[in-house]
Amino acid sequence: MLNHWIRSLSARLWLTSVAALALSLTVLATVVMYAFNHFPEQTLGRHEQLESATDVANGVVFDSAGRPVSVRLPEERAWIFAVARTELMYRLLDERGNVLLASDNAREGAPWVPGDLGEAVGKTADVTIGNKAFGVVTRQVPRGDSVFYAQTATSARLVDAMIGAKVKQIPAIVKVTILVATIIFGLTLTITVHRVLKPLREASKAAASITPRNLTTRLSLQGIPSEIKPLIKAFNDTLARLENGFAVQQQFLASAAHELQTPLTLIRGQIELQPEIEHKELLFREIDLMARQVRQLLHLAEVSESQNYSFGEVSSVDVARDVVSYLERKAEKRQVELQLDAAVAQPLIWADRSALFILLKNIVENAINVSPPNSIVSLTVDNVSIQVRDMGPGIRREYLPFLFKRFWRAPDTKHDGAGLGLAICKEIAIAHEWRLTVSSLLSGTNFIVWLGNHDKAAGRVA
Repeated sequence: MLNHWIRSLSARLWLTSVAALALSLTVLATVVMYAFNHFPEQTLGRHEQLESATDVANGVVFDSAGRPVSVRLPEERAWIFAVARTELMYRLLDERGNVLLASDNAREGAPWVPGDLGEAVGKTADVTIGNKAFGVVTRQVPRGDSVFYAQTATSARLVDAMIGAKVKQIPAIVKVTILVATIIFGLTLTITVHRVLKPLREASKAAASITPRNLTTRLSLQGIPSEIKPLIKAFNDTLARLENGFAVQQQFLASAAHELQTPLTLIRGQIELQPEIEHKELLFREIDLMARQVRQLLHLAEVSESQNYSFGEVSSVDVARDVVSYLERKAEKRQVELQLDAAVAQPLIWADRSALFILLKNIVENAINVSPPNSIVSLTVDNVSIQVRDMGPGIRREYLPFLFKRFWRAPDTKHDGAGLGLAICKEIAIAHEWRLTVSSLLSGTNFIVWLGNHDKAAGRVA
């Protein structure tokens, strides 16, 4: 079971996709971690400084005359400016560089960034303020015809502290994110793969149901992925060729057997009318053997085609009695006793009466042929099976796999035959969805026909 799952297309798609996702996330996380660890200021520090300058620029409040009167910061940002006023400061300047608004301790002193303010917009300048290293960011604040400039100064020490607090949490967050993303992706991928491969499973199920008796069935192309359609079309084309070849073979078999019957009858008649012919008994024996083989070929052709069956409610006991009556003379000639053991009332089965007769006749006839004189061939009919048991030498274990093959005869067989009787029985059993088993006993052989369709007959009787 495990080996089947590992080799399945669903498992390979699932494992490949999950592995690809996990690998991609791992590579991405590695790159991000490398950037955070080796370039923290460029990744996190600059981002924090730009956000501070943006909050100051967006928080400038103007009066009706267009003059800035205050800076309204978000609550969290205002708290940071208040508690870290020596490490984080802001100024609002006019075009000439005059300080209009500022945070605590930032109004006095020299310009943080000397020179043209317009050139400093959007850039981060590393400067020294009060013997401490700061990073100054300048943002432009347009208002009507006037232009103002918002500057924030963040100490290098504060930047290092903020970066350390954030970077410290990143590895754990990345690991948890990769794990959760992989689990969620794996679960959703299971459903996705199951739905995507549904057409293939349906096609496989339909292909598995195709037997020599329903070669007209074709696999549907509806819902099949375009990559698989050529395979399904090729399979259907192969079925069409196989159906045609099987039909031609069956037609030839039936035609040849039918055409041979009349000449054999004429030959036998001519021999009977020629008194000067010697060894007639030997000739009659050979002709009768050929005639029997021809009849078996006809039976084989007939039972191999499902349309030749005529199903109905049949009493298996009645058919068994007919077989015993039919073969009674042959059994007496070979000094073999036929016994039928069956209950008086047996449930009806859904079967072709003629086909069931042929099946039992072939098995019982074989049993008579291999039974020694003064022995018994018994037929036992019950609700689920029909058993035929003889007292012959039995069947060698190595012969069992070949027993139902066409034209196969055991090397040590003493009676005449073409090796078609049991092949015909197998075809009939398959057509009825029965099982045909054989076991070699200490003395003799036991054939069992397992009847598996009593429910169908019972349903039709009701």
